[in-house]
Amino acid sequence: MKKLINDPADVVAEALSGVAAAHPDLRVDLAHKIVFRADAPVQGKVGLLSGGGSGHEPLHGGFVGPGMLDAACAGEVFTSPVPDQMLEATRGVDGGAGVLHIVKNYTGDVMNFDMAAELAAAETGVEVVSVVTDDDVAVQDSLYTAGRRGVGVTVLVEKLAGAAADEGRDLAGVAAVARRVNEAGRSMGVALTSCTVPAAGRPTFDLPEDEMEIGIGIHGEPGRRRVPLAPAREVAEMLVEPVLADRDFHGEGGVLAFVNGMGGTPLLELYVMYNEVARILARSGVRVARSLVGPYITSLEMAGCSLTLLQLDDELLRLWDAPVRTPGLRWGA
Repeated sequence: MKKLINDPADVVAEALSGVAAAHPDLRVDLAHKIVFRADAPVQGKVGLLSGGGSGHEPLHGGFVGPGMLDAACAGEVFTSPVPDQMLEATRGVDGGAGVLHIVKNYTGDVMNFDMAAELAAAETGVEVVSVVTDDDVAVQDSLYTAGRRGVGVTVLVEKLAGAAADEGRDLAGVAAVARRVNEAGRSMGVALTSCTVPAAGRPTFDLPEDEMEIGIGIHGEPGRRRVPLAPAREVAEMLVEPVLADRDFHGEGGVLAFVNGMGGTPLLELYVMYNEVARILARSGVRVARSLVGPYITSLEMAGCSLTLLQLDDELLRLWDAPVRTPGLRWGA
């Protein structure tokens, strides 16, 4: 295992200390492992909270700031945060307009966020609504989920719901945007290599040099099948086809096409993949209105990528273009 760490037991805490040092516009609660926007809670605004296991950076802490999340809880690597963290974060973002929890569909995340919401309601009276993302078309159930996994669309939910909250919409309105984005998005991924969790010190799974896993999960969960390595144009077909088969993306508003790196794939290759995806979508009559390319929801140093398509309309397009100022996404601000 070759990693730029000190002690594997300290990697999350030390990374959060680095976040605090690098981003003075954020406030990091090291005791509870929570990243807050510096001005949280924002009075009169719906608070947005997400979180999950570490190792997926910049998700979630890298998306804290104006236009996206008000706070993010960091669990240990690939491990859900605990309810006490989520409760503390919910309190810390409650500006009097309620709090939205954005939760990836993994059993531990869903259970712990539900528990935190119940505790917050009982102890503080804050109204909490949860939206669960479940956009992965690869498998119906996986090692860590009942139902589809929440993957790339989570980034898009955080951005679009964050813009809606910054507009001053109420909790029901912000939650409605989040649900609409989740329903309008689909994802599919591929892994070329495994990743190595620092505490384990060895690859999460064995993937021979001449094979790749189609439909992999962001924690190394098995996908649909293993196939021989193939050129980018063929890999793109393996990702686009099941996404297009699962939902009609021919709406007048076009789509947001998001090619995401899993952590170990350089941008050079991600743009090769985007070129192939764009070619397939054009051939299929799907218009791309916006794009996003880069490592935004990763799996440590796993090589591979995922594709997310989101059906846009005029409102979602406007919310996507709205200003955002976070370490991971920044424009118009």
